[in-house]
Amino acid sequence: MPPHPHSDPAKFGRVADDGTVYVITSGGERAVGSWQAGESAEGLAHFARKYDELATEVEVLEERLATGTGDPRKTRAAAQMIAEALPTAAVVGDLDELASRVGALLTGAETAIVTATADREKRRAEALARKEALATEAEQIAAESTQWKVAGDRMRALLEEWKTVKGLDRKTDDALWRRYSKAREAFNKRRGAHFAELDRERAGAKNRKEELIAEAEAIKHETTWSETSAKFRDLLARWKAAGRAPRDTDDALWARFKAVQDEFFAARNAAASERDAEFAENGKAKQALLDEYGPRIDPSNLTAAKAALRELQDRWEVIGKVPRDQMGSLEAGIRALEKKVKSADETQWRRSDPEATARAAQFRARVEQFEEQAEKAEKSGKAKDAVRLREQAQQWREWADAAEHAVEDR
Repeated sequence: MPPHPHSDPAKFGRVADDGTVYVITSGGERAVGSWQAGESAEGLAHFARKYDELATEVEVLEERLATGTGDPRKTRAAAQMIAEALPTAAVVGDLDELASRVGALLTGAETAIVTATADREKRRAEALARKEALATEAEQIAAESTQWKVAGDRMRALLEEWKTVKGLDRKTDDALWRRYSKAREAFNKRRGAHFAELDRERAGAKNRKEELIAEAEAIKHETTWSETSAKFRDLLARWKAAGRAPRDTDDALWARFKAVQDEFFAARNAAASERDAEFAENGKAKQALLDEYGPRIDPSNLTAAKAALRELQDRWEVIGKVPRDQMGSLEAGIRALEKKVKSADETQWRRSDPEATARAAQFRARVEQFEEQAEKAEKSGKAKDAVRLREQAQQWREWADAAEHAVEDR
């Protein structure tokens, strides 16, 4: 969705001679504030920026609705808040057009809510159908299959797929799960009974394990640690799948296989220790940099602090990796120094911001204006008007105090 153009403040607002700012709508014009700080165009631009901010909020909601991101109920609530605020919004811009867009947002959100509800029901129906199919297939495997490995793999695949199917209520899901679980247990019992009759085949397991030991011997000196570790894990999985050899040889075969495996992993661990020692030295070097540059990065001399930080960052990158358990503290240390410099830089900028000082002066001028008007009203016998004007003067005085304190706090 392309962004809406900024509103022309001169087309939708004006500033009266007394500084009152009006917004023009199809229903007439309405006062939205006062501008005494400069030219009328500046005042219109000020309130137009507030309109653009409001319009941006609407654009964000429109984008969410158009792309289907986010909860449409939250979009509707946000649009409703904007709709309620529009009649009194202190902005200058095309409020009629914005109100129309907000109305469309509310209508679209309602439609999206209805659609989302329908989608949920559709997903539930699909989830129900899929889990019923998975439970039925599991029951069929449990009752009929004699291809034990294929059937076992399929049972596991059914379980993995089962975990991915979401959207059912707990009661329905539990009932279907009991069907699947019962079928899996029946299958496991039948398979166990079958393998109990295969003891006579354990002589073949001995030959398979001899072959696995030979494969392990062939790769035990490889130094591609990750790849070879995966190979050993695969060998171990195959070892377990080979079944038990005759009782008098199975333990001896395992001892031979484990010895080869231990030799490889001992070499891998030694290499890892050497790498860890290098990382430890890197950690010491980076800590030394923090100790060296910490005192030098003094925000009171921002130019020197920035130069020192750049130098630290350059040296930091050259050093290289550190132990995993030191990464957090070391990164936190350099990030703290970076944050210190950034904060000082931002503070220096804010202190030089003339707009905040001008705003405080503008508020003081409004206080004086309302107090003068109150005195005139009182002299004219308009006591209620005088009270009201003094209350307005007090409100502007509080705003002026807050604005001045904000400047001082910077």
